[in-house]
Amino acid sequence: MSNLEFGISHSKVDYALGHSSRELDRLSFQGTVFAPYTRQLLMEAGLTAGMRVLDVGSGSGDVSLLAADLVGSDGYVLGVDRSRAAVERATTRAIRRNSANISFEVGDPASMHFDKPFDAIIGRFVLMYQDDPVTSLGGMMRNLREGGLVAFQEVDSTACRSWPAVPAFDEAARWLMEGLRSSGARPELGLEMHSLFVECGLPAPRMRMDTFLSGEEDSPVYKLLAEAVRSLVPTLEKLKIASPAQVRIDSLADRMRQEVVAKRGVAMSYGLVGAWARKPFACELADN
Repeated sequence: MSNLEFGISHSKVDYALGHSSRELDRLSFQGTVFAPYTRQLLMEAGLTAGMRVLDVGSGSGDVSLLAADLVGSDGYVLGVDRSRAAVERATTRAIRRNSANISFEVGDPASMHFDKPFDAIIGRFVLMYQDDPVTSLGGMMRNLREGGLVAFQEVDSTACRSWPAVPAFDEAARWLMEGLRSSGARPELGLEMHSLFVECGLPAPRMRMDTFLSGEEDSPVYKLLAEAVRSLVPTLEKLKIASPAQVRIDSLADRMRQEVVAKRGVAMSYGLVGAWARKPFACELADN
């Protein structure tokens, strides 16, 4: 939150996945698996060399690091997250990679003000945690120049399923969706991105959807889901959705893998819905 990376801002929505060291490790693993999809989204949206970019809900820094590669040494990326632990982790990663065109700050980009406007505002699994995503995105856009790019990737948890149906996998997918929704998050926000952009005064966005689909025994799809559920176990227990005894988290990934492979089936991760558009120029708004 980030980024899942699943939160930013002073939202009243409970960031149910937490900010523990293990959760930050999970975000890094998730970031590695989803990196090709996020990179493709940013390239297709028009993130190019020399751009000044704001990455909101930057988490462990995965999206910021991707963006820094795309904007190059003449560009700049600022990642902002409300979690100091996440910012410290992201900063350490950037230093280790000698990424001089990137920095991180603790804060809420919906209420922060910067000396210069940005050419692009990006984020992954962030708006789903806002009390009012329209207000939050509108606040962020105050720091975006006219004609600047808005590109977000949000979750569609309805995509997460197995075929043929595997009880262990599909039940874990249900725990993920119910745990997020019960904590106040929007686990299907990816499907709302068109209306969200339009409500913020943006043009109807271009969109794409990606998901990780595999039937291979060594696929990361099982660990992706199991580790997301692991971070939610306290929430699942608190809200009486599932007990630790029901979840059996330490064996969950292996049980899902064994059942899918035994059925010669496939498993699909939660979906990544990407949406992007350009902030209108004042003259365009006047004409309308």
